[in-house]
Amino acid sequence: MIPKSHPRYESLLLRDKIVKASQKGYLADSGMIAHGRGEAFDYLIGEKTTYPAKRAMYVAVAALLLSNNPVISVNGNASALACDEIIDLANEISAKIEINLFYRTDERVRLLTKLYKNRGFDGILGTLDDDIEYIDNIKNNRASASKSGIYSSDTILVPLEDGDRAEILKKSGKNIITIDLNPLSRTSKMSDVSIVDNIVRAIPFMTKIAKDLKDQDKKFLMDMVNEFDNEENLKESLQQIKLKE
Repeated sequence: MIPKSHPRYESLLLRDKIVKASQKGYLADSGMIAHGRGEAFDYLIGEKTTYPAKRAMYVAVAALLLSNNPVISVNGNASALACDEIIDLANEISAKIEINLFYRTDERVRLLTKLYKNRGFDGILGTLDDDIEYIDNIKNNRASASKSGIYSSDTILVPLEDGDRAEILKKSGKNIITIDLNPLSRTSKMSDVSIVDNIVRAIPFMTKIAKDLKDQDKKFLMDMVNEFDNEENLKESLQQIKLKE
């Protein structure tokens, strides 16, 4: 039991979710290392959502709403930290959710499939029964993609993603949105919209934004997307860290 009076209470709760996901088998051991790296960057930005992150979230939601086939790609970490919130966002923007794993095993896929179905999301993609294609030039298990999901998607939200895949997906003509606490990562630099924030804050906020934006006309949303400069926004995100030196 973690006492609420502990100064790192919220952070420790997230760590506990990661540990339990690893014990249940749907999070790879290396996922705990990745979480620790993200936690360090979150600490550097004050564990709060910055203005550049909010700006990126509005643009990201606009792009997802404009998409013909939006997909949210999920792995063990994202599912451990924000499974219910991801489902809420997907339902709000009419997006698909697809399991995509670097350390892909049949058992992990089964466990993640069950996790989402138990929470009422029956349309989960990337399962063992799905029609899987393989994306060229990706030399690991993340090359697998659902034919009706990531493989044919035009816009993909890839929280907690890897740089190789983000770069190749972008080169294949897809719009890539990422949630990554490290503004210096290749994932952040390769994506069209990079949200430098903790997924547990970003996903619920994006759902709120979607409620506000989904009734806006397409021109308004397109202007938001076209006027956004991801490189400049990342520079501002990095400045948020520098301000705390």
